[in-house]
Amino acid sequence: MEITITTLNDVQHVLLTGDVDGKSAPEVLEAVLPLITPQAKLLLDLGGVAYMSSAGLRMLLSTFRQVGMQNAKLVLTGVAEEIRDTMSITGFLHHFTICDSVEAAQAALA
Repeated sequence: MEITITTLNDVQHVLLTGDVDGKSAPEVLEAVLPLITPQAKLLLDLGGVAYMSSAGLRMLLSTFRQVGMQNAKLVLTGVAEEIRDTMSITGFLHHFTICDSVEAAQAALA
């Protein structure tokens, strides 16, 4: 798992590359949680993620909850169709704002 964090204007852009599974999900959560501060804007870019296990879904849910507690904003982009289908089946999809491009995600966070 490779995690790249950059700041674009006032948006924290987290690019994930690799599978999000039982081994990497805690690593992702450890990198993401400190970014979630009051009023933070977080763009979680899953464009490099082909596979996400249930541990990855739990990581997304934990991130979503923390964002809510901090009155921050979270947008996902680059969500593979298979992951999107799994999120839909599990009921996770309606919790998240998902955009088709980084540019659209940045606009949604503006």
